Amino acid sequence: MSGHGDPGAGAVEQLPLVQVPGTGRRKGDRSRPRADRPVAGTDPVATVLVDTPLAHLDRPFEYLVPADLAEDARPGARVRVRFSGRDHDGFVLARRASAQHEGRLALLRRVVSPEQVLTPAVVRAARQVGDHYGGTLADVLRLAVPPRHARAERSVPPEAEEDPSTQDAPVPVGSSGEEPWDAYPAGPALLRRLRTGGSPWAAWLALPAQPPERDWTAAVAGAVAATLRGGRGAVVVVPDHRDVDRVVAALTRLVGADACVRLTADLGPEARYRAFLKVLRGHARVVVGTRAAAWAPVRDAGLFVCWDDGDDLHQEPRAPYPHVREVLRARAGVEGAGLLVGGLTRDVTLQAWVGQGVLPDVLPAPGVLRSAAPAVVVAGEGHQQDRDPGAATARIPSVAWRALRDGLERGPVLVQVPRQGYVVSLACQDCRTPVRCARCSGPVGVPAGTGGRRTPACRWCGTPARPGQACRSCGSPRLRASGMGELRTAEELGRAFPSVRVISSGGERVVPEVGAEPALVVATPGAEPWAPGGYGAVVLLDGWRLLDRPVLDAGVEALRRWCTAASAARPADAADRPRVVVCGVPPHAGVPAVEALVRWDPVRLASEELAERTVLGLPPVRRHLVVRGSLQGAREVVDALVAAGHLALGEPVADADGQAVVVLREADRPVPSDPGPEGLISADVRAVRAARSARKSEDAVRLVLDGAEGAF
Repeated sequence: MSGHGDPGAGAVEQLPLVQVPGTGRRKGDRSRPRADRPVAGTDPVATVLVDTPLAHLDRPFEYLVPADLAEDARPGARVRVRFSGRDHDGFVLARRASAQHEGRLALLRRVVSPEQVLTPAVVRAARQVGDHYGGTLADVLRLAVPPRHARAERSVPPEAEEDPSTQDAPVPVGSSGEEPWDAYPAGPALLRRLRTGGSPWAAWLALPAQPPERDWTAAVAGAVAATLRGGRGAVVVVPDHRDVDRVVAALTRLVGADACVRLTADLGPEARYRAFLKVLRGHARVVVGTRAAAWAPVRDAGLFVCWDDGDDLHQEPRAPYPHVREVLRARAGVEGAGLLVGGLTRDVTLQAWVGQGVLPDVLPAPGVLRSAAPAVVVAGEGHQQDRDPGAATARIPSVAWRALRDGLERGPVLVQVPRQGYVVSLACQDCRTPVRCARCSGPVGVPAGTGGRRTPACRWCGTPARPGQACRSCGSPRLRASGMGELRTAEELGRAFPSVRVISSGGERVVPEVGAEPALVVATPGAEPWAPGGYGAVVLLDGWRLLDRPVLDAGVEALRRWCTAASAARPADAADRPRVVVCGVPPHAGVPAVEALVRWDPVRLASEELAERTVLGLPPVRRHLVVRGSLQGAREVVDALVAAGHLALGEPVADADGQAVVVLREADRPVPSDPGPEGLISADVRAVRAARSARKSEDAVRLVLDGAEGAF
């Protein structure tokens, strides 16, 4: 084996060969391979990417292919190789007639499966993603290729006899899928380019409160159908499985069930690998799934779609922590495909792409957007103060009660509560000081109990509060609820509307769909059930909890969660527009996120936020890195990156568990050394990881570029 990752450095000295059991060869012996295992006569050298966590070995190595493995050791196949004294998995990247390394090469141990699961396009995109996030190619490929499952491999039919790209998409007459795009001035041109084999890129702002035949799922299905008519495949990535179900249903109505396959991480090893093989072998041209589907090896891909890119479910929690948006951008660029990133709101990163000219805007006509957006009322604003003096401070003011009562006459109503649970926090009744746990100083709340017994307990360690525990500030034993979850809210609404069914959705009890009959639906953000006919009213409670979150994207994220719930309202008509009531927020003129909701103008909020971050040098204008690990390891990483010119926003300080968190900002200007095409900080992060790996540093340090964790 040999490494040749740096073309300018010449051949890299191979690692010492180790003794192979049963051969009698000593470590470092460069004798010829055993005579009973001749090498392949054609292209006897295999370039193999070895699956190793060592960052300093992030390069391919060369091995000799035995003659008995020559047919199965094809590019993209899984193999086992001897590497640094142990057997490792790997992928064959290429076969060559001669080696670049001048020394002795080791033999492939065996071919795990001749299935060519790793395509050249995926390898190129994975390399770009790894470079962008300062990670290794092996880390990215662990995310891209699911583990092998032998039974699934046997159950999937072999390669499709006919190339699906030459078949016409089975689109029923009268269901072209173009109707939802008529509301967008650039929509017909987008579909026309997809049908004729073009590769348009676009940032798409979807219309809210649409009927099922014209909502965002129908628009996605229309774009996919146009791509299929052009003889190419498509990949659609959505945040969760409920969105997968809706998109698959829309695609089934438009292009048939056989053309589409689901691919999500929660399918289980066998089902996931079976779905992966169906796509790889050409039995399906469209993939719909969560972030696991972003790497689906669709043949002749013509369109990659990312829906609701601001959802944190699109952020991969495993190294190198890529975002689906960036993965699809790399794949679309490598494969010459279209890219459609859309949502009901606009993420700041996506707005930066628009400003840079990476993606053009596809927006609805202003008049169409105004007529489609639901009417939003801010509780306690304007004349409401005269009618209800407590409207600005009450958790559920009278305007919200009226909206719920009127909405129940038409069907279900939705109440969004920012937090799940029962009473999430308690405070002193007299001085409002939060109640803290005597053991760990965690917040004390009231969990949902059984049998009518609900005892206050710490939400961190679970220790019950002492009966009659006095306030640490004023000594009062009286308590009040300072934060209520969806269970307590559902209980209160059930008492107020005793004849109406109450449905709670949140946490582990997510309800996927509700019918058209009247019901009070209380849900946390992201767990709102889909109502095919729409909700008669939407009430957004405790808005201040979303606005006061200690994160950079608090305002943009609050708007995204509000718009997701508000867009579930019934489609507007001339006679009756459903009401959306926002409670617990200041007057909208002073809060950009609230103003954007009232005007339904998420693009303006994203543009203003981007302008402020440009001045302050915050993400995505300037890349940031979160370093998390032991104090010694964090200091070592921070010192190396500061020496490379980057700015540490604070000093590493260990917490009670000995862990330190530090945020670094990318250097203002490039240093004299060439940082590479992916930017300065990503190249330096790769160098730091490689140096620590080569030294065999034992203390683990997590490096996350452009991640959602940490407050800048």
